[in-house]
This record gives sequence, C-alpha cells and structure tokens, in this order.
Amino acid sequence: MQKPDAPPQGRDQPLHQRGIIDPAGAARRIQLQRHPAEPWLSPFVEFLWCVQWDLSGQPAQSQRTLPFPHAHLVFDRGCTAVHGVLRRVFERQLQGRGRVLGLRFRVGGLRPLLQGPMSALTDRQVSTAALWGLPSAAAESAVLDAEDPAALCAHAQAFLQPLVRGAKLPEPLAAQAVAVAAADEGPCSVSALARALSMSERQLQRLFQEHVGVPPKWVVQRFRLQEAVHRLSSPEAVDLADLAQSLGFYDQAHFTREFSRLIGRSPASYRRTQIAAG
Repeated sequence: MQKPDAPPQGRDQPLHQRGIIDPAGAARRIQLQRHPAEPWLSPFVEFLWCVQWDLSGQPAQSQRTLPFPHAHLVFDRGCTAVHGVLRRVFERQLQGRGRVLGLRFRVGGLRPLLQGPMSALTDRQVSTAALWGLPSAAAESAVLDAEDPAALCAHAQAFLQPLVRGAKLPEPLAAQAVAVAAADEGPCSVSALARALSMSERQLQRLFQEHVGVPPKWVVQRFRLQEAVHRLSSPEAVDLADLAQSLGFYDQAHFTREFSRLIGRSPASYRRTQIAAG
C-alpha cells in the first residue's frame, strides 16, 4: 500500500487536510501516524508514516489518496517494495485488520540510491531485492510485528542504512522546484515555474526527469487539483468558477474536465458527497 501524503506547509498540508480524497470517510476507517526520520537519514527521507485499520466484521472498504511527486519504500505484508511516483489516484481495498509502514523520500531523495533516473520508476513498484539486491522478508516481519513505534521505525530505517552510507546528497534544486510549485498562489504553468527558478523550460524538464520522475507540468497541475480537493471537502462555501480561476485553469469547463479525470467525478458531485459525509 502506498500512502503518498503531505509535508506541513504550502498547498501540501498535514495529512488530515491534504492527500486523502475522502477525509471524512478515512477518519472512520484508518488510523494514521507520522514519525520523523533519524538525522542520518533525513537528507533522503522526509518522514515515516504508519497506517493501521481494523474493519473486523465489516465489508471491505476502499481508501483513495491523491498522487504526490514523492517515492516511497513501503513495508506491506508479502509485497514490500519501492514505489516510484504514481501519476494516478492510489486505491487500496482494506479488509480485516492490517498495518502498513512507509518511508516517504524527499523530492529527489531516492535518486542517489538508484543507478538511473527517477523517471525509470514512475508508476512502478519494484522489490528491494530487484532494485538493490536486499531481500526484505526479515525486515518486513520485524517492522510490521513491532509493537513499539520506536522499534517499528528503527527497523525500517536500519534497512536503508547500508545504501545511505557514503551516498551523495540529493540535488537540492529538485526539492526547491517542487516547493515553488507547491506554494500557495504558486506558478500555474511550466513557463512560470521556470521563470521563478531562473531556468529554461528545457533545463527544468531535464531536472524533473532525472530527480523527480514526472514532468513539471504534471507537478504544477497536481498541486492545483490537490488544492481543489481540499477546498471542495471543507465546509466553507465554494464558487466553482472562482475556484477554477484562482487555480489558474482556463475556465470552469477546463477545471471540471481535469478534476473529473483525476478524481472520477465532477467537482460539484464530489462537493456534495463530502458535505453530506461531514
């Protein structure tokens, strides 16, 4: 299970506000905790997250999260793997009781641990054995069976220690570029993002292919749509035409098409379900 959720500022807000498509429903079905990475790992990993659920005696339920430009190492029973940036909504069917632990890499944080560009992992899940020659079965059991959160995090981080030791630090410009795109009232186009960074669009494209894994256009648009999901799920009144304009879409029709393509329903329909659930 991949849980691409958010750091604490800009359009990318705390986990209870951003990233989760159905925040009202998620609060009833999962427990979510976030833990800081150890100092030796923090240049590469932003934080650790743990999702637990207990749906015993209940039907299976779907948990959906929005895509973010981050890779994850996910300890999931029987399918521990490295997840590249996912460009679509992530959906996981939850049933019974379970737990998943993930390490969310910083933007560009996984690149020093790879032999090739981040774009090679986009929309892919690769086992740690295939990617690094590190079998994960023992670490997976240690992580997911741990009762103490400190032990859980320690086992997960220790798994990466041999790879991080001696590795080059991530390219800071990649993280800076994504932070600019994520900022409130940030750039609404690739050209505007390139200007903000004093780069050509070609340079920006190469930077994102190598260190982020997805094109800058994708990143800019996803942050705009994440902001839309957040506003539409809040109790405050929302005018769809004003929202589309404030997020830099051509018009309301353009906004509706892009929102519906990602979320699977129109902004108005999504708004109704969230208000009803709240």
